[in-house]
Amino acid sequence: MKIEQPITFEPLFMERVWGGRRLESLFGKHLPPTERIGESWEIVDREEAQSVVHDGPFRGKTLHELWCEYRAAVFGKAVPDAPRFPLLFKLLDAQERLSVQVHPPAAIAPELGGEPKTEMWFVVENHGEGDIFAGVKPGTSREVFEQALADGTVETQVHRVQVKAGDTMFIPSGRIHAIGAGNLIVEVQQNSDTTYRVFDWNRVSIDGKTRELHVGQSLRSIDFDDVAPALQTPAGDLLVECEYFRVERWMLDAPRVATAPGQFAIFTCLDGVVECGGAKFAAGDFFLVPATVENCEIKAQSGSATVLRTTIPG
Repeated sequence: MKIEQPITFEPLFMERVWGGRRLESLFGKHLPPTERIGESWEIVDREEAQSVVHDGPFRGKTLHELWCEYRAAVFGKAVPDAPRFPLLFKLLDAQERLSVQVHPPAAIAPELGGEPKTEMWFVVENHGEGDIFAGVKPGTSREVFEQALADGTVETQVHRVQVKAGDTMFIPSGRIHAIGAGNLIVEVQQNSDTTYRVFDWNRVSIDGKTRELHVGQSLRSIDFDDVAPALQTPAGDLLVECEYFRVERWMLDAPRVATAPGQFAIFTCLDGVVECGGAKFAAGDFFLVPATVENCEIKAQSGSATVLRTTIPG
């Protein structure tokens, strides 16, 4: 089967106590009225959350159906033999700080009843304090951290990093982290939804109750040797490469070939308007270029544009 055009999906909007409305004002997303939307799940294949194709010949089909029934045509042959599409793409609108949290490493996740999750953040915009939290500060042992939990001073033990638009942070499983207020972020991650909250700034949830914490699981998951990690330093186009995903930033001042023969790629439009496979995409749009699309170029409609390009290393 040969596919001639990119594939787009309907986003899934998630209300969060720390969310806002910027996905509507900045990207034109049609959000549910009055709700504080913290996350837009743009491409996801989970039992409880499923992307549906927006238009084209696959309109109405789920991402899981594409993965199971059209894998070679859409994703190519050099992809993991996994029961579900192995990546998840989100937009995050953090009007307030997210909880201090951690995702369990693969070695202990099954024992804790969770899934490992390695992810990366690309900062699209920041109008708050301009910070994120990642890793622990020098001298923070488990014992010191537990005392800070008892004292309510966890913030003093988590490494704080100033960020601006265009910065990237890699978050492997086991790295304690939090997103600071005012950040709007593109997140690329493993297909997992396991998050252990260890501290939530003494905040209450949307229903007025204290949010559930997972202190025991968090303490087992946190890598206390992960001290003061730095932001990613781009190597040309490349922002992050790990065993699960490769993310590049392409500044399109000239046309480029979207994918290598037999490989798929997922693009996130950051600014400008791009053309690809006969379709146009604006800031905040995500689209998948299938493996069987031949010699498909991506280019700025006028002037220049910037996109993230994500693939699975093979």
